[in-house]
Amino acid sequence: MELALSIFWLAAVAGLIFRALRQRNALCGVEPAEPPPAATAPVIAAIVPARNEATNIGACLDGLLAQHYPPDRLAVVVVDDQSTDGTGTVIARRAERDPRLTLRPSPPLPPGWVGKPHACWVGAEDTGAAAAEWLCFVDADVRLDPRALASALSAAVARGVDLLSLVPSQDMLSFAERLVMPCGLYLLAFTHELERVDAPDASDATASGQFILVRRDAYDAIGGHAAVRSAITEDVALARLMKRTGHSIALLGGDGLLRTRMYDGWQTMWPGLSKNLVDMMGGPASTIALAVAGVVLAWLAVLVPILALLACLDAATVPHLLALALALSASAAAFSLHLAGAVYFRIPLWYGLLFPLGYTVGAAMALDSVRQRMVGRVGWKGRTYP
Repeated sequence: MELALSIFWLAAVAGLIFRALRQRNALCGVEPAEPPPAATAPVIAAIVPARNEATNIGACLDGLLAQHYPPDRLAVVVVDDQSTDGTGTVIARRAERDPRLTLRPSPPLPPGWVGKPHACWVGAEDTGAAAAEWLCFVDADVRLDPRALASALSAAVARGVDLLSLVPSQDMLSFAERLVMPCGLYLLAFTHELERVDAPDASDATASGQFILVRRDAYDAIGGHAAVRSAITEDVALARLMKRTGHSIALLGGDGLLRTRMYDGWQTMWPGLSKNLVDMMGGPASTIALAVAGVVLAWLAVLVPILALLACLDAATVPHLLALALALSASAAAFSLHLAGAVYFRIPLWYGLLFPLGYTVGAAMALDSVRQRMVGRVGWKGRTYP
């Protein structure tokens, strides 16, 4: 029995590592590019939805307004989505110093709308974005390198796509972020087929709502964010709608161009992730299945070598010794994968040793996400959505 379990464990680890590496290679990066000549540069409107982002919005705007892009071809519209923490004041002060920046207070949320798609829609309809040939939706917690917009535009034009989404590098500073988020990103790599995102004949589509660059005519043709007004994960919904209507999309890595810190601890991370996990994992049934599988496989990294060692101590037969060797090899590979992740995410190495606990906490968040959908109420930033 121990030998069969060790063989299964080795095969499972090898398969997951191969899949993670394949997904990593499928997420191509964006090459930094020079801005286009001022005479031919398309007008870009950067739209930033902001609700209670007083601590983030300043750095985001600093990055947008410092872009290496012809100044008269760039507009920045920030939608203050009913903030109560002084976000609007921060934006207004910067708008006084730079005519490219427009502050647009959002009206009350209409029935049937989720906050972020409504704020994005309000920004896209603002007069500051009226002349734009491209719309760039940027989350308030994103920090942009000065080459980000020009590089994203160059990549979108070179690929001939209507929507380009970039995945930012993640900054993780608290214990909660460092424990759970690497495991969540690994789980996405294990379960998503990124190669199918760009394929025009595949129905699968995804996007990172933290940075989406979209042609204005394509955006208007599908009805913009009004068409996904009730979606909690509006980025994925928008990408899927674009693809269903015959438009082309691409998801690329934004390392070196974009950085973000999505959450600052348990208080924001738990509700932030749990509101999205059901959609990200394909529905309640698959979410539960993946949560259980993630916990079981994570703890097998500890349990399988222990069981094989106990069998060897009881009777050091050739099958038991072989089972121990295979179990230790597989678990060493699993731990090495997560240690490599700690290096990649620039967090202390010992977090890579805690991944069984990370997957366990992540599974609890996934089950909470299912619970929220089952009771029909999802909460985020002081709002509750049916």
